[in-house]
Amino acid sequence: MEQSVETVFEDDRWQAFGLEALTGAAAHAVFQAFGLAGSGFMISLLACDDARIAALNTEFRGKPVPTNVLSWPSDERAAEEPGGVPDLPEPGDQDDPEELGDIAIAFETCMAEAALQGKDPRHHVTHLLVHGILHLLGYDHIDDEDAALMENLETRILAGLGIPDPY
Repeated sequence: MEQSVETVFEDDRWQAFGLEALTGAAAHAVFQAFGLAGSGFMISLLACDDARIAALNTEFRGKPVPTNVLSWPSDERAAEEPGGVPDLPEPGDQDDPEELGDIAIAFETCMAEAALQGKDPRHHVTHLLVHGILHLLGYDHIDDEDAALMENLETRILAGLGIPDPY
């Protein structure tokens, strides 16, 4: 059994972009990095545009602007100490997978950032998906110690996918 990502496409450009394949590879790489083998987990992904993510960003973060990716973990998994490693969730089974949470990703912002930063758009989107999945697992970048831990994990996971250091 592999991890499951349930994708809702509100913006058809994501389908043409190949988001499902990138999401599957990103999720597999994250779970593999933690030795979770990707079994028994569910992630919900909203593939949307800037208008939709701006509305979500306003509603949930009080920031009325588009952003690249947002995440909503199903449980609080963060470590108690800055720079600490969050507790890994236990996988569910095929009939009742452990729900890790929801991610939303915005097409225009992701493409504009990739162009501005001179990055391959698929590499940039994969980085943002890895970033979002790490948030669902309890990682964050609120303080310097947590940011360093998360960035190092992202860099290592992306390297395993053949993607250069995004930082």
